[in-house]
Amino acid sequence: MDLSNLKPAKGSTKNRKRIARGSGSGHGGTSTRGHKGAGSRSGNSRKIGFEGGQMPLQRRLPKFGFKNINRVEYAGINLDTLQRLAEEHSISNFDKQVFIERGLISKNELVKILGRGELTAKVDVKANAFSASAKAAIEKVGGTTATL
Repeated sequence: MDLSNLKPAKGSTKNRKRIARGSGSGHGGTSTRGHKGAGSRSGNSRKIGFEGGQMPLQRRLPKFGFKNINRVEYAGINLDTLQRLAEEHSISNFDKQVFIERGLISKNELVKILGRGELTAKVDVKANAFSASAKAAIEKVGGTTATL
């Protein structure tokens, strides 16, 4: 084997289709566009979703639902998370900055404290919202809640 007899593997290369280069090329005449109609003309592009005149899918399906533009999204943090942080990192004052530093929320999220889990540590919590059960559980162990 030397440079003079190197060639690509069989079937790995194809000749490109030379369109509109005479009838001898096999792609002359209509240039692989078929006969007549908009598709054979230059500048043709079918609109998105066009199904040849059949009622398109996006018009066959019914409309439903709505997006409430006044909805307020909260990042939920449960009592068991507060308890774990209080034990592992000996934190007693929780505010938005603590949650951001621990990676529980991003800086633009609103915080809601939720009532899942047991809370035994006395903690002071500042958040945007509290569930009724979470507020009761925090105040039961002697902690305080403050709504931002």
